[in-house]
Amino acid sequence: MIGLPVLDYVSGRRLGTVRDVLVDRAWDMRGIVLDYASWFTSARVVEWKDVRTIGHDAVMVDGKQSVRKYKQVPGVYFLCYGKSRLKGLPLISAEGVQMGHLEDVYFSQKMEDSIIGFELSDGLLTDLQEGRRSIPVPEGAERGEDMILVPVPPSGEIEWKFN
Repeated sequence: MIGLPVLDYVSGRRLGTVRDVLVDRAWDMRGIVLDYASWFTSARVVEWKDVRTIGHDAVMVDGKQSVRKYKQVPGVYFLCYGKSRLKGLPLISAEGVQMGHLEDVYFSQKMEDSIIGFELSDGLLTDLQEGRRSIPVPEGAERGEDMILVPVPPSGEIEWKFN
């Protein structure tokens, strides 16, 4: 989705390009980022509820009034960039075991807002030799300031899926 043009469904006007995704503490998609803040402007975002469709070639939104300032959407984090970004954070189990670093997320193709999986990296060499691992979003995963805390499931194991 990142890199796709964002188009106004009403006028057909191009509003920007998807630069990032906004995620909340419950691992729900809350919006898309069109521009980041700069010296004289604040970040522009479109809330997820205003996204009409995500196609192969563009994201369609419900009019230019859908574009808001980032500060108008409280309690969200950038996925890829910024101080509060999620990408690159380590996933640490409640037992203190590092499971990898968050590199990407998966969400349903049915336009649902929940993130359904994490893609984890153990570093460039391991990624090249073994590939990245994908896991479903662990129940109870919490975003901390410097990490994502993951309680271990009752079985004590997480089902790993290799790409």
